[in-house]
Amino acid sequence: MTKPVERLEKTLARVAKEQGLDQERLRRWVSFLALCGLLERAVNEGVLATYYLKGGVAMELRFAGAARATKDMDLGLDGSRADRVRVFEQALAFGFDSFGFRMKSQTRSMDLADTIRVEVAVQYRTRAWQTIEVDLGPAGKGSIDLVKPSVRGLAEMGIPITSPIRCLGLSEQLAQKLHACTGPHSKGRARDVLDILLMDLLGRLDYAKVRAAAEAVFAQRATHAFPPSTAIPASWRAELEALARDLGFPITDPDEIELKFSMIVETIRGA
Repeated sequence: MTKPVERLEKTLARVAKEQGLDQERLRRWVSFLALCGLLERAVNEGVLATYYLKGGVAMELRFAGAARATKDMDLGLDGSRADRVRVFEQALAFGFDSFGFRMKSQTRSMDLADTIRVEVAVQYRTRAWQTIEVDLGPAGKGSIDLVKPSVRGLAEMGIPITSPIRCLGLSEQLAQKLHACTGPHSKGRARDVLDILLMDLLGRLDYAKVRAAAEAVFAQRATHAFPPSTAIPASWRAELEALARDLGFPITDPDEIELKFSMIVETIRGA
């Protein structure tokens, strides 16, 4: 049975408290998975050829609270930037359960990443629920993993859970993060170092596949060589330590983080 809007807001607050979750993080999980639901329908209806999640949302759906919280959603879609915007807007019209979606007029081109950022207003029945930013990037040739979301709270809220979710393959995601945090445009990418440490910590990596993916990404983007330098900029050290503490990492000292990062890259290189 569909819950009234006021009831859903109260349920969100109660479930977040019971599950020990940040209320706004749970709200974003609801929005992200509802959006995935309409993307799946768009694929089934032939509006989208395919899609996949990448970036922080893919990490959260795989690893739930062990991953850092993110506020924007990264999608891989086929076509030019204009094509991606067009088919994404068509997909939004499907809605999901009692959620509706509307793309706002403001967009932002991110030329270095061949990506366009759009704002999506999410509505539950007749009331505004949230606005999220969605980055529409190129699909590329990476593999797709079908991921069962591991986030908590949605079932307890009575929200349908879309499963599985199409996510960029874990090896390709690590390769892209490794390229991003070690290259000439790495400013502000300290978080990718911890994402790589988390993937390694959870023991789900096939390092031979990671190496093949990394070699392909580094060759395609041609900004710096693989394996890259693993020296961590001094300006990242305080941020890395704070993030590691917030996420409950077993190591929080920046020197130890740098050493572990170097060991992971060496393992990938030698795989």
